[in-house]
Amino acid sequence: MDNELLARIAAALERLAPPPAPPPSLEGADAFVWHPARNALSPVPKVSRVDIILLQGVARQKEIILENTLRFARGLPANNAMLWGARGMGKSSLVKAAHAEANRLHPGSLALIEIHREDIRTLPDLLGHLRDQERRALVFCDDLSFEKEDADYKALKSVLDGGIEGRPANVLFYATSNRRHLMSRDMIENERSTAIHSGEAVEEKVSLSDRFGLWIGFHNCDQDTFFAMIDGYAGAMGLPIGQEELHAAAVEWSVTRGGRSGRVAWQFIQEMAGRLGVKV
Repeated sequence: MDNELLARIAAALERLAPPPAPPPSLEGADAFVWHPARNALSPVPKVSRVDIILLQGVARQKEIILENTLRFARGLPANNAMLWGARGMGKSSLVKAAHAEANRLHPGSLALIEIHREDIRTLPDLLGHLRDQERRALVFCDDLSFEKEDADYKALKSVLDGGIEGRPANVLFYATSNRRHLMSRDMIENERSTAIHSGEAVEEKVSLSDRFGLWIGFHNCDQDTFFAMIDGYAGAMGLPIGQEELHAAAVEWSVTRGGRSGRVAWQFIQEMAGRLGVKV
């Protein structure tokens, strides 16, 4: 078989092969989901969120995250943030609301990229794609934690520490977690039992949280805060109901749900809006 025939076969095979996929782009949407198997960012036409004005009972947390996010959207230095604490107190809602507020004040400045917990090991790959993008990106992982025998934390540690390349200047990382230190007790105990210097091994695990510049706690709300959440939602939606009746129904609802939180307040308002025939 001569060289000319071989060249023709090679050219034909190249024509049959699919073209390489283009690198992920931050154009066309304000929010995306990272899919590492396809090496792609899928646009999200409409983010499921609430307006930042409606987030009650977390005034100080809201102030810190919003200021940090707006600073980043303006092209100024900002910190990675860990939002930790009680379930249902608005951690992920605050991240999405702050992103929306940043784009309202600075249109198109900031893309929100969700990375799933099970894909954290691919975070360095994602940052590699984002490094050369002109647009700024807020990478967000909801409900982040690590279990025993889970080594994915090393990818996150590398990103937070910067690694040899350093974190891209156009990327910020936000995460939420119910755990204060991200690691399970079993994981820390396992490291202690297998390490030569157990104290140093445990310190490495616990200090992962310390690598976030902002470390913001969310705590269970009292009844007054719960009522403030209820009143804020009811006022914004114009629910035709008196405050006393609304609060009495809210107390009953919280008892049946076994506690008070921002999530319980929102679920209650959904219920009341349905009862009262008000479209949300």
